Formats: sequence, structure tokens, C-alpha cells
Amino acid sequence: MTKAVWSGVAAAMIVAATVAACGGGGGGSTPTSPTTGGGTTTTPPSTTPTDSATITIGSNGSVSPSSVTLNRGGRVTFVNNHNRAHDMQSDPHPEHTDCPELAAVGFLNPGQSRTSNNFNTARTCGFHDHNEDTNANLKGRIIIQ
Repeated sequence: MTKAVWSGVAAAMIVAATVAACGGGGGGSTPTSPTTGGGTTTTPPSTTPTDSATITIGSNGSVSPSSVTLNRGGRVTFVNNHNRAHDMQSDPHPEHTDCPELAAVGFLNPGQSRTSNNFNTARTCGFHDHNEDTNANLKGRIIIQ
């Protein structure tokens, strides 16, 4: 075969491999949220900035999603669906000075929700439960763009 034919065959193979790896073909299934053991649904982290977001402390004692991305001026609502109270605060522990907007959330009894103040400065804010500051299941981040 000629060099032009081999180049065409190689290009077609690369395109086919790329389409297969990216899930192309149009006949695939619709993606669903992943689940963890026990049937608890987790929400993937948000990467598209929004004006508001909700972070839920689930019945399993973990935050979901653990990362959200907001537009400047956005706010985050924390919902406590766990059977224990949680005190959600900004990093670092114990000063909570990175993002003072989170102080408006603070202590949440089971079944309670509360919304942060507006995040007006572009930055990344870590958060945690003040009373369980080493529990990775209760840590996350808020990205303000």
C-alpha cells in the first residue's frame, strides 16, 4: 500500500479509538449518580459555577457533594439529614478564618438547614465540622469564581 493509504488507515483507527473511549456512538445509556454501600446516593462534585448550591449531611454522616463551585455572590445551604448535630465551619480549624461567610451556617440540629452569607471574593474555602475536624466525611470545599 501507499504511504497515503496507511496514513488514512492510521487516522481512522485513532478516530475510532477516541470515539469509543469517550462513549461516542449515541446508543449508550444515560449516566446516573454513583451509589455507595447501603444504597446511599452520592452527588458528584459541581464544577459549573452556580448562584446557589446545597450540601447535604446524609443519614450516613457524610457531606454530599463534597465540592461545589459558585459564582461570586453565590450562597451555600447546608442541610443536616443526619441523626446528630453538626457545627459546619470554615477552615482552618479552630480559627475558621478562611471564609467568614460560612459562620452564618454554624450549628445544625438534625433536620435543620441554614444558608451561608454571600461569597463575594474569588477563592477556595475549605469547610469541616468543628466538633469532628479530622473526620474526612465531613470535610469539603467551596470554589468561588
